[in-house]
Amino acid sequence: MSTATADRRRAGVPWGTVFPTLVLLGAAGYFLLPVVWVAFSATKSTGELFTTPSFAFGGSLVDNVVELFRYEDGRFSLWLANSFLYSVAGAALSTLFSAGAGYALAVYRFPGKRVIMVGLVGGVLLPGITLTIPQYMLFAQLGITNTYWAVLIPASITPFGIYLAYVFGRASVPQEMVEAARVDGSGEWRTFRSIGLPLLVPGLVTIFLLQFIGAWNNFLLPYIMLDEPDLFPITVAMYLMLNRGGSEPVLYSLAVAGSAVAIVPVIAFVLILQRFWRLDLVSGSIK
Repeated sequence: MSTATADRRRAGVPWGTVFPTLVLLGAAGYFLLPVVWVAFSATKSTGELFTTPSFAFGGSLVDNVVELFRYEDGRFSLWLANSFLYSVAGAALSTLFSAGAGYALAVYRFPGKRVIMVGLVGGVLLPGITLTIPQYMLFAQLGITNTYWAVLIPASITPFGIYLAYVFGRASVPQEMVEAARVDGSGEWRTFRSIGLPLLVPGLVTIFLLQFIGAWNNFLLPYIMLDEPDLFPITVAMYLMLNRGGSEPVLYSLAVAGSAVAIVPVIAFVLILQRFWRLDLVSGSIK
């Protein structure tokens, strides 16, 4: 053993983790770079946006935000509310359905369960874009395109959420506890409500957070399903504003300011739910 190696071991430097740490830091910087650019660019007027350095502050943040919320008689507030509706309601419904379906797949044994699991895994691996057009054709026949339901229904039942709830159910709901509850005379619904659901809470918080972020960032589904501007979420609205920027350059700065505003709820939800998620993990480990 060389002297340098011995010195490094005595110093306790985990050299084996240096490269993975550098890779993670590089990936984090890559993903955060656009967010940092938006934070700087949201402070600039349209003229400053194209004439000043990318990572330099401007002096028009307040003006941009005020004009953004005044745009088309306050339509941005409506788009913001629509995004909250699609994200919160869709995530809540998805979490509810995922909890029931994941618990059933984790706890019960029934004919055809293997086929359902294969289909579920296939649904997780299948890109969402391949389902959007068939969903649109189906919803058009049902007459619910260009409505809130056209976005909420696909967001409410997701294979990934069900599979994640199944994984959490297999890991956190002991079969012995379920059997003991049945011996004591507890019905299946009461067992799920009193035993299964509390044990699934950490997983359900994770599912809600992931589904909220996915619905908040969803662009293709509402873009295809909706024609009425009053139903648009922020993602579609910002895209249309950027498209109109060629004829109305002032919309560039408003669209960037809207992107900055749209980031705030996501960060807030991550911070709030991460706190509860950690508390639930600790309480679950104590139980």
